[in-house]
Amino acid sequence: MRPTDRERGAALLTVLLLVAVIAVLAGTALERLRLTTRLAGNALAGEQTRGYARAAEVLATSKVTEMLRTSPDRVTLAGDWSGRPFGLPLPGNGLAVARVSDGGNCFNLNSLVTRTSPGVYTSTQAVMQRLQLVRLMQSIGIPAQSAERVAAAAADWIDTDQDQQGNGAEDPVYLARVTPYRTAGTLMADPSELRAVDGVTPELYAQLRPWICTLPKAEPLPININTLTPEQAPLVAMLFPGTVSVDAARGMILRRPPQGFRDASAFLNLAGNGATPDGGGGLGVKSTWFALAIDVTLGTARLQEKALIDASRLPARLVARQWGDES
Repeated sequence: MRPTDRERGAALLTVLLLVAVIAVLAGTALERLRLTTRLAGNALAGEQTRGYARAAEVLATSKVTEMLRTSPDRVTLAGDWSGRPFGLPLPGNGLAVARVSDGGNCFNLNSLVTRTSPGVYTSTQAVMQRLQLVRLMQSIGIPAQSAERVAAAAADWIDTDQDQQGNGAEDPVYLARVTPYRTAGTLMADPSELRAVDGVTPELYAQLRPWICTLPKAEPLPININTLTPEQAPLVAMLFPGTVSVDAARGMILRRPPQGFRDASAFLNLAGNGATPDGGGGLGVKSTWFALAIDVTLGTARLQEKALIDASRLPARLVARQWGDES
């Protein structure tokens, strides 16, 4: 019995439907394969860029070690090393660029507390550092009331007790918010943590960010007068209780000899008024912390890294890093 036209049409429609379904399935499979291939390629490129970044880290720490072994008693800007890019050629059109700068010329937020025992920090013995932070903020245009509030709240954020200082903020302040949270009770790992502190607005943080750091030690570190730029004069002025202005500090930096100051007293003599930093310290001619910035480009993959080099003992070593990559 021969099939009718209607039966032949139904069979053809069934075949066409099957072809359409198979085409959709094949297209989906190909898209998944393409996506999987892309993900695998991105993962491989990411691992390669991280590997090259680590090579740049080794090169940078070696350069810092060599510099400090050559001049163990004084670190200056001689040789134009600060911020100067040095490259690491990569296969194809790839390139890794690293930059090293003084990582200790900043206000260490973790100096707002002192360590009394492992894991225990108090802010009652770091009053001088809190005053210096207030003076720094005032010198860059932050009102005194806001500066005092932020300095006290930052100290309360780090210390391990719940004794709220005047103008400060402990857990009850943060727990009363719409989205409640608690203070850290330990050293800050990154300056961005300051944004969670009471009284810190986005505008205030943006204004203060270039001047602060979070070195992994609960102690103030001397500002190296031999690596400061004139624009960093507020870091010097904050150490003096009103006896050295920002303009005066800038003038002192501009009068630095090409080979740098031999010691802090030679720098202080330029003030001409017998000015002395709080506690008699805060200034030095050596650097033990260095900031490292790495940018790796490999094909369509790009990785950016910021790291901290500890050169308190040699050879220098990397103690912290932050990744950021794009593919």
